[in-house]
Amino acid sequence: MSLVLHFHPLSSYCHKVLIGLYERGTPFEARVLDLSQTAEEFAALWPTAKIPLLVDGKRVVPETSIQLEYLDAHYPGPPMLPTDAEARLEARLWDRLLDQYVMTPMQKIVADRMRAGDEKDPRGVENARDMLQMAYGLIEGHMAGRSWAAGADFSLADCAAAPALFYAGIVEPWGEERRELAAYFERLVARPSVARTLSEARPFFEYFPYRELMPARFLEEA
Repeated sequence: MSLVLHFHPLSSYCHKVLIGLYERGTPFEARVLDLSQTAEEFAALWPTAKIPLLVDGKRVVPETSIQLEYLDAHYPGPPMLPTDAEARLEARLWDRLLDQYVMTPMQKIVADRMRAGDEKDPRGVENARDMLQMAYGLIEGHMAGRSWAAGADFSLADCAAAPALFYAGIVEPWGEERRELAAYFERLVARPSVARTLSEARPFFEYFPYRELMPARFLEEA
């Protein structure tokens, strides 16, 4: 098998690509990051040494959004980008919004918990929480009358939304008043590709820094 995904089952960005692979039914070899491997060794594949990293034969494909577009271009399966031009732009827009304004501040909050006391950044965490609340309001308004983030079908944007909202909702809840967002999240976690990704990640949830806040339904076997 030529298509290889280097990943870790706990990583939100890795979840984004896994969801896309499962949605499309694309065969691939999953290689969990070898923690004994040095950053320099992994950087030999790609200089940033970041996961997920998709390798197709001799071609290295970095960055999650590009990886999902690459699958559309080179492998058969349901497209992750809509064919309609306007819906395609909308999918790319919401992919960017979800990565930058949900995934990124969520990771800031999680990373800060793992820092030593004198290295913590309370102002940065407060700003990250404010950014998440802004993004939640944006999503709430956008999802009114919609099933998925862009167009009529599940897309790249939803691949980004599922892991971003899964972890963000744990560290900074969106509140009962955001009913459109809550309903969208329930549709996401019920999606077979998302449910499979979360199920495979379950053995690793004990290492999540905010594990005590994770809803019990995600910690229990179905």
